[in-house]
Amino acid sequence: MKIIVVGTGFVGLTHAAVCSEYGHEVYAYDIDEKRLAAYRSGDAEKIEHYVNEPGLANIIEETMDRYLFFTNDITDVVEGVDAFFLCLPTPPKPNGSSDLSYYFDALNHIASLLAKRKDKKRVVLINKSTVPVGTARQLENILKEHNVPNFGIASNPEFLPEGDAVEKSRRPDRVVVGADSEEDLVIMRRIYSQFYNHVRIRYIETTPETAEAIKYVANTLLLTYISFWNGVGARLGEAFPNVRMEDLKRGVTSDARISTWGSYVSNGAGGSCFGKDIQSLIYQMKTAGADANLLQSVYTINEYQKTYLIDRAMREADVNFNHKSVALLGLAFKQRTNDMRDASSLQVAEGLLARGVREIRAYDPLAIHEAKRFFNPEKNHLYEKISYHDSVKDALNGSDMLFISTDWEEFRGLSGTIEQTCKPPYLIIDGRRMIPDYEELAKRGYGYIAVGSPYIAPSDQLVSQDKS
Repeated sequence: MKIIVVGTGFVGLTHAAVCSEYGHEVYAYDIDEKRLAAYRSGDAEKIEHYVNEPGLANIIEETMDRYLFFTNDITDVVEGVDAFFLCLPTPPKPNGSSDLSYYFDALNHIASLLAKRKDKKRVVLINKSTVPVGTARQLENILKEHNVPNFGIASNPEFLPEGDAVEKSRRPDRVVVGADSEEDLVIMRRIYSQFYNHVRIRYIETTPETAEAIKYVANTLLLTYISFWNGVGARLGEAFPNVRMEDLKRGVTSDARISTWGSYVSNGAGGSCFGKDIQSLIYQMKTAGADANLLQSVYTINEYQKTYLIDRAMREADVNFNHKSVALLGLAFKQRTNDMRDASSLQVAEGLLARGVREIRAYDPLAIHEAKRFFNPEKNHLYEKISYHDSVKDALNGSDMLFISTDWEEFRGLSGTIEQTCKPPYLIIDGRRMIPDYEELAKRGYGYIAVGSPYIAPSDQLVSQDKS
């Protein structure tokens, strides 16, 4: 099949690469020439500057100029095309609705080209972006306005977890295709021939509107799991002595009906999808006159999680952040990615700076470059207080307290490094429950605050409390 993928961000680049791996002729189209030049170089470091996914650079290197081509002009390649995949950003507006300006700008350009093509064979335009329910119909209307001949529309949402996108593209849990006509469904089956009638992968055909809704419901349900454990499980562990968080999770999720996914507790979920999608669905439901109170609560709990540990430190440990140096470990929204979109670390840093810290000593294995873009001193002079370091030990050195914001494996069990580098009195704020032996640290004079646990005061304070 001849395929054009419009947009080469996380979704578009991964989809284009894996489609080319299966033997399709794929043109990855973007207007950002610097981004395209990085991809064309085949250099893993340059590619990962834009999209850091394990195994993705290898596929690009192997298929480029044979099956995979990068271009900023599709004028000469629309002839004979079978399908367009629209993989464009749909960021949230202040009111929560989706900003579709990038989407419609690209679509109008594509429609003008398709209207002029000499080849009149069937072409399907496919939404892979997460778009509001009913967007496929808007797509259809725009193509009709441009008098595009012999076209179909489809919705084919992506379900790719960052850090595991290549593997999930090769072996997805399900492929959802929404289309109206059998002719368009046949084209989609050819594109996904390796998945159609697969013994393990669910290939689901439905209406475009249902396919659009499936993506929103899936993402908001996942965030609901996370917010439930943060809003109920973690609060129980923090409020009641001797409620052990890990035992609570094991006991509850031993029921086969209850998912283990999302049962971890943390300082909030981030990334490019969860927050954006739930805000969009809240807006869509309210606009349609439906009740969205449950979703609003889920969103509120998740946003609260991102900074509430700072408030706990002030309230429970009597911490004054003014003129303190804080080591911030983890900047990406989760491990195995350099993506900082909606990361908890963004609000953590803002909260610390607002409370007058002298310095934030930041470290992340992959996201330092992205952090410098987000924390640009030209936008806010307070960002000059953020320094970047090459290792955990460098970030800890000279700090007064520690905040762990991302669940990188190298942050698990840092007790030895902390003791070697930071002498008590010293406070550890653990947003990911990465330090299991916190009670031992407390005995040696370290304070500890974590999601799902009461404040553990240093031993000398415990002794004085017992005497009083």
